[in-house]
Amino acid sequence: MVRIAIIDKEKCNSKKCNQECIKYCPVNRTGKECIVLDSNNKKAKIEEVLCTGCGICVKRCPFDAISIINLPEVLKKDPLFRYGPNSFELFRLPIPKKGKVVGILGANGIGKSTALEILSNLIKINFGNFEKETKEEDIIRYFRGSELQDYFKKLFENNTKVSYKPQYIDLIPKKFKETAEELLLKNSTKKEVKEVSEKFGFKHILSRKLEQLSGGELQKIAIAATAMKDADIYFFDEPSSFLDIKERIKIAKIINELAEKGKAVVIIEHDLIILDYLSEIIHILFGKKSCYGVVSHPLSSKNGINTYLDGFLKDENIRFRDEKISFRHSSSEKKIGINIIAKWPEIEKKLSSFKLTAEGSEIYEKEIVGVIGANGIGKTTLLKIIAGQLKADKGKVPGKLKISYKEQYISPQKNKTVREVLSKVNKNYLSQKNKIEILAPLEIESLFEKKLEKISGGELQRVAIAVCLLQDADLYLLDEPSNYLDIEQRLRASRAIHRVIKNKEAAGIVIDHDLLFINYLSDRILSFDGEPAVTGRAKKIANIKDGMNSFLKELNITLRNDEHSKRPRVNKINSQKDKEQRKKGIYYA
Repeated sequence: MVRIAIIDKEKCNSKKCNQECIKYCPVNRTGKECIVLDSNNKKAKIEEVLCTGCGICVKRCPFDAISIINLPEVLKKDPLFRYGPNSFELFRLPIPKKGKVVGILGANGIGKSTALEILSNLIKINFGNFEKETKEEDIIRYFRGSELQDYFKKLFENNTKVSYKPQYIDLIPKKFKETAEELLLKNSTKKEVKEVSEKFGFKHILSRKLEQLSGGELQKIAIAATAMKDADIYFFDEPSSFLDIKERIKIAKIINELAEKGKAVVIIEHDLIILDYLSEIIHILFGKKSCYGVVSHPLSSKNGINTYLDGFLKDENIRFRDEKISFRHSSSEKKIGINIIAKWPEIEKKLSSFKLTAEGSEIYEKEIVGVIGANGIGKTTLLKIIAGQLKADKGKVPGKLKISYKEQYISPQKNKTVREVLSKVNKNYLSQKNKIEILAPLEIESLFEKKLEKISGGELQRVAIAVCLLQDADLYLLDEPSNYLDIEQRLRASRAIHRVIKNKEAAGIVIDHDLLFINYLSDRILSFDGEPAVTGRAKKIANIKDGMNSFLKELNITLRNDEHSKRPRVNKINSQKDKEQRKKGIYYA
């Protein structure tokens, strides 16, 4: 049995406990030192060779900082990489393919970015021995007879040029102080920059400093800079973050063009519709978050996503999730309440050079309305008018509603723990009902003692959703709740939102760019059209079929439902299914 011991260094706090793990360890009681206190950082340290896997330390630790894991029998070899003692391990690697887009699919904290960094030669394989650097010839020898042998041989001999877009684009302005144009000119000519800026639609921001750009603008610059490099292999880590659905489809086409030119492309993506649209091959990463990750054998895009949703790898006979992820067929009408929660007439609002108009509409109890449209087209402006934060120039929203609003951009309160923030919002936040409906699905309890300014973007998003749902309200407004969340977290968040709103007989309006998330969560659709930063029009709330059909027609893409998982899938342009649906005027089947 292969066993690993993982210690969460952030949670482990020997100064605030009685060092129960050391005291109650049966091996320690025999006089051996299985669990000791590291003299350097005062954190627990477990000698895995001596560990019997009894699990007593796991149960006794007051901070839930210890995990003892018996690895699947298929993992008999040493890991390819380990960060340090009692730290995360990665087994196997994805295989880049010339002329194809290879997708990587998995939860946050499971090793996806680590795999990309190894393939990019940003970090080196160490086979679990983190105390000394591995020789390159040993790595090449390890992969003897496989496609990765030739890959690493060329990589180490500098015969493979790599272009890499990192996940955390907010770090780019800290490293580069130039304008967007100056960054792009590092690897291209002025003519090429002009062409790509028109293609991506960011010509107007070229003269701005990188630190002045929004998340979406910075993401497009980062993707363009990566795509413009003359390379053999391109890595894109979460390229759709901060982008609206129109921009996601556009960058998907641009990334696909690289593969069509014979380049190898590897992409990490949580938007399943975009991942399915882009990739031909998928590797699933499974394991346990922050403990270990395993890269599956390659699968076709369709089978890979469906296998991930099923949670079972047939070819390896491994179940990596207890429950399947399934999607309702949302094209059918859904039942909502008969009482109107909020109603508004035609609305107009001018903000500088931008003008928003909204058709009159209403929202019913137990109803969730999904909002879709491009960035800069007035979605957040309308939410702020409904929330009473902005006053419309024409039209009035009823002002006696109790409203809970999760904004798009979350500013964490300084020196406040998650527990302190939740208790201020709702004194009964720890009630059994709140635990079941909100805290458990959003995985909040493990964050209680953490300071808000020190948690990750995904953790902060989950806390913000919890804060919104814990408030007593008639109408819940959530602006882009799927940001930074992985696929499973998005599903659990949507279930929490759905359960709270239905049980409280309230209503909800949710803005998001993940069409699968919106499709799963919504009872009806509010779609926007117009010209970003100039005009925006909110149409009357429509049933899902009509709302999505109207929006997809504008996007010029068709969707069908997968026969196995019922998830929406984008039809390949000019495919037989795409032509059939267009001919019938059915963009959303």
